[in-house]
Amino acid sequence: MQLNLTKPICFFDLETTGINITNDRIVEISILKVYPNGKEETYTQRVNPTIPIPPQVTQVHGISDADVADKPTFKEIAKDVNNMIKDSDLGGFNSNRFDIPLLAEEMLRADVDFDMKNRQSIDVQTIFHKMEQRTLSAAYKFYCDKNLEDAHSAEADTMATYEVLKAQLDQYNELENDAKFLAEFSSRRKYADFAGFIGYTKDGEECFSFGKHKGKLVTEVLEHEPGYFGWLLNADFPLYTKKVLTSIKLRSLNNKLL
Repeated sequence: MQLNLTKPICFFDLETTGINITNDRIVEISILKVYPNGKEETYTQRVNPTIPIPPQVTQVHGISDADVADKPTFKEIAKDVNNMIKDSDLGGFNSNRFDIPLLAEEMLRADVDFDMKNRQSIDVQTIFHKMEQRTLSAAYKFYCDKNLEDAHSAEADTMATYEVLKAQLDQYNELENDAKFLAEFSSRRKYADFAGFIGYTKDGEECFSFGKHKGKLVTEVLEHEPGYFGWLLNADFPLYTKKVLTSIKLRSLNNKLL
């Protein structure tokens, strides 16, 4: 089954130096852009992360420091990546919890603005876990009856993810061939930021989901404890979380001026 798209969608996968969204870096990125007319466009690039790749991580994806020593940094390719994905929804395997948040951090470090407004994110892993509870290799075998050769290669994982989603649409009648439906189905609890530090109340207002102010409205905390905002900006929080906090603060100030 082909995807029923109203705008392009970019399936992508990252190989990285680790799993810490704030501190780790991309060592390989692969993107498969699918257009509503079925046209496909690919982009794969290894990246110099500018920090060492731990040996235990190299054992997983097979990319060593020597492999990326002469490759461009992410900052050097950030505009190319952004140009490819800026008009698209995003899709991946565990992408909502890892790939999209880490990509956002890299983009912001490269001074390229990034947010998820006006785009959907489809996490094929979440659909798979809700339906079958497996890994990507098992999903590829289960849905496509193929063995995933060269697993943990960004390009192989990206292609497999796209094939798995199409097979999921063929297999499950309850899945609608619609990006918005699939994004909602593959999402977990909704947060204002990727890392889950800022959630929403039942009324849709941003609230802190951690620490001493857990459950309190962000606007109220920032108004009554202005020093907390400065602490958050200087602490080791993801750049995207800081961007969201700054946006909330600016919105609150603008509302006061109206």
